[in-house]
Amino acid sequence: MAEESLHDLLGGRRGAIEASLPPLAFGVGWAATAGSILGGVVAALVVGTVVAVWRLSRGDRPMAIVISLFGVCLAALIVLRTGRAADFFLLQLLTNAASALAWLVSIAIRWPLLGVVVGVALGQKTRWRRDPALVRAYGWGSVVWVMQYVVRVAVFLPLWAADRVLALTAVRVALTWPLVAACVAVSWWVVRRALPPDHPGLRNPVAA
Repeated sequence: MAEESLHDLLGGRRGAIEASLPPLAFGVGWAATAGSILGGVVAALVVGTVVAVWRLSRGDRPMAIVISLFGVCLAALIVLRTGRAADFFLLQLLTNAASALAWLVSIAIRWPLLGVVVGVALGQKTRWRRDPALVRAYGWGSVVWVMQYVVRVAVFLPLWAADRVLALTAVRVALTWPLVAACVAVSWWVVRRALPPDHPGLRNPVAA
């Protein structure tokens, strides 16, 4: 149940696929117009708008839709400004680097972000922080999430530096839902392994 809630907060499989569509459209549009940045941008914006309208009609949260569409627009502005096609993926590269740093800092200050997310999903707010075993377990689980972002940066960075647009398009899709799914599964295994055998579970924090 908790794992399902975490998937829901992250947007789930459907959300991850939808987030991949505008970058995929940029790569396809760029290739179809013989390397035209404008062609790629128009394709990404059209697809991003269609996805936003579809999500709105489905009753998704308006703020989440606005943020997603803003990200597409910002990526479009960046690549139009620089005139370098690979820079459409620069925002993705920077946000993954920032996410890795944020999750790492959260572990260091004993506010692991995995615990924050799951605590919200389970309606616990911050009660889990009174349980040292849970804080420690969520810390180890959060390490897995740090590695997820590090993997993306390690793959994106050389491709971005080499201006490999089609390769960036492919890995943007490949490292979205499959990597998140693997990260959720592995981090959940790590959390459960890190808890003492007699611990009552994630839904029942034990105050120190």
